[in-house]
Amino acid sequence: MNIDELAYEAVPDRELPIAVTKDLMNNPDNFYKMAFEFQQIMMVYESAIKQIETKLDILNKENKVSGRRNPIETVKSRVKTPQSIAGKLEKRHLPVTFESMVENLHDIAGVRVICPYISDIYSVRDMLLKQPDITLLEEKDYIKNPKESGYRSLHLVIEVPVYLSTTTHHVKVEIQLRTIAMDFWACLEHELHYKTTTNVPESIRRELFRVAETIAMTDREMEEIAIELQNMD
Repeated sequence: MNIDELAYEAVPDRELPIAVTKDLMNNPDNFYKMAFEFQQIMMVYESAIKQIETKLDILNKENKVSGRRNPIETVKSRVKTPQSIAGKLEKRHLPVTFESMVENLHDIAGVRVICPYISDIYSVRDMLLKQPDITLLEEKDYIKNPKESGYRSLHLVIEVPVYLSTTTHHVKVEIQLRTIAMDFWACLEHELHYKTTTNVPESIRRELFRVAETIAMTDREMEEIAIELQNMD
């Protein structure tokens, strides 16, 4: 995405993801130019999310009209906050600039797709990647290869075009696909880590992993039951 082509159109309502120095504050022209630029970049990311959400909604409606079971339970989305963007760049020892965040961060725009069953995850993945305007950049399968914590999810980094009045921007979006059970575990595990300021004891880590394994087994059993019932029809 060539951010130099972005127009400045409105006063932003976001904080900038860089430290606003005294020199910058003393130069209003530079400050407003930077603010406009950041708002326009975020607008492009938000537009990319809307495109993915629309694609998922159409796929769900197609299944409904065809009388098939919907493979998508819910869709959630978010754009990273300025503080989160700056923090991630600093953690990776990268420049905290607009060019750096566009080039190096793949998850500024994020979409989470919650599916009833594990097989639905791969079905939705295949349906999305068949679309000619979606390019797969990276795939990490934490369902087949869970993280040490027990975390499970399918992560895709894709690129989708966003068409503005005079320019086209190819925008990276991270898509996470999970079952309802996977999302339940991941959200609670994140909340537990977020609420504590100390290192999580090893005993609790083992307990969280055990729960993740139990949930994974339940996921597989529920899918087996669903297949049995479907074969009875």
